[in-house]
Amino acid sequence: MQKGVSTTKLYNIGVSYKKADVETRSNFSISKENQILLLNEAKQQGVKLFVLSTCNRTEITGFAEHPFKLISLLCKYSNGSVDDFVKVSSIHKTQDAVDHLFRLATGIESQILGDYEIVGQLKIAYKQAKELGTINVFLERLMNSVLQASKKVKNQTQLSSGTTSVSYAAVQYVIKNLEDYNSKNILVYGLGKMGKHTCKNLAEYTANKKVCLINRTASKVESFVEEHPAIRPAKLEDLASEIENADVLIVSTGAQTPTITASHINSDKKMLILDLSMPNNVAEGVADYKNITLINVDELSKVTDETLAKRRSEIPKAETIINVYKTEFNEWLNHRRLTPAITALKESLTTIKDDEIDFFSKKIKNFDVDQAEKITSKMIQKITTQYVKHLKDENTSVNKSIEVMSKVFGVNLDEINIDAKDN
Repeated sequence: MQKGVSTTKLYNIGVSYKKADVETRSNFSISKENQILLLNEAKQQGVKLFVLSTCNRTEITGFAEHPFKLISLLCKYSNGSVDDFVKVSSIHKTQDAVDHLFRLATGIESQILGDYEIVGQLKIAYKQAKELGTINVFLERLMNSVLQASKKVKNQTQLSSGTTSVSYAAVQYVIKNLEDYNSKNILVYGLGKMGKHTCKNLAEYTANKKVCLINRTASKVESFVEEHPAIRPAKLEDLASEIENADVLIVSTGAQTPTITASHINSDKKMLILDLSMPNNVAEGVADYKNITLINVDELSKVTDETLAKRRSEIPKAETIINVYKTEFNEWLNHRRLTPAITALKESLTTIKDDEIDFFSKKIKNFDVDQAEKITSKMIQKITTQYVKHLKDENTSVNKSIEVMSKVFGVNLDEINIDAKDN
């Protein structure tokens, strides 16, 4: 292979709700601490990427010579194995990876169609990678385009019409499955984003005045209940007694290991437990109790057909918007790829022209240098124009075409930055 030609390409690799169940996704979940370790290792190796790890998916988007480079990083910093990854993974390459990010950010790929919580998670993932130095110009431009498309889809379509999210689905599950839900003792454990939304949905969609809230950091609970006085705060050390008192336990602690174990639960007590965490924060053994109903995020993500039907009808509008932003991004990308190649070709042809004119001016008496300059410059312009048309053809492999050009005209490929830009 010609020196200077990089074979790195854009990949998006990962596992999601489409192929992996909750337990498997939990194994591939990457903690915040490990995300930072992964990004630092990538930086040391000169790898440009960002990491997204949510309850529904864990993905790495970045550049590599082979996707296994990214897969090995994912498995190293999670509890997943390469063998398991192969069974449930999705791998998107180059333009497919670009398409995937656009669909992801606009809610089309969400487990609950149109759920835009992923947008905030994408922003956090991108910001974290940028702060740690693993974002290049390509990824920066791509993410800007993706987020602009997401904003426009949300503002100009009904893809997110009707309130649906895991936290909303949890409250709806309580409403649909407990006849006297307004009189039940409900304990919410965990006050992250999911916990806050759950409390707000309980306040909005029920008349229950017996909601208790516990969080590891008590100060966060105090601040939250000041704005939501109907919720009763409790201390972490009272968790066991509050669970004993609860009819419904909603767990949204977001820890890497279970925060609710079998020892917390009275096996004789009838209780509904909703685990909104990823990985699961309720230990498996709890489900074995005959009086306990344990529901996880996959079951909660089954929203009504009516809502989904309305949202599905909006997908074509969303895709039209996506195509506009994808086209703009690809035009920028093509310009970025083609300009150095065209410049290099033009410079190579100009050098040949100058050498030949110098040769003939010495060889032929009264050789008209000015006329030769005009004719050959015109020829160079026509050749480069034709080459531009060739490179812009959708059936052209840009990297291969530039390699051929380098062999024919002796262009120095080290001067051409085509790294990871071939769609």
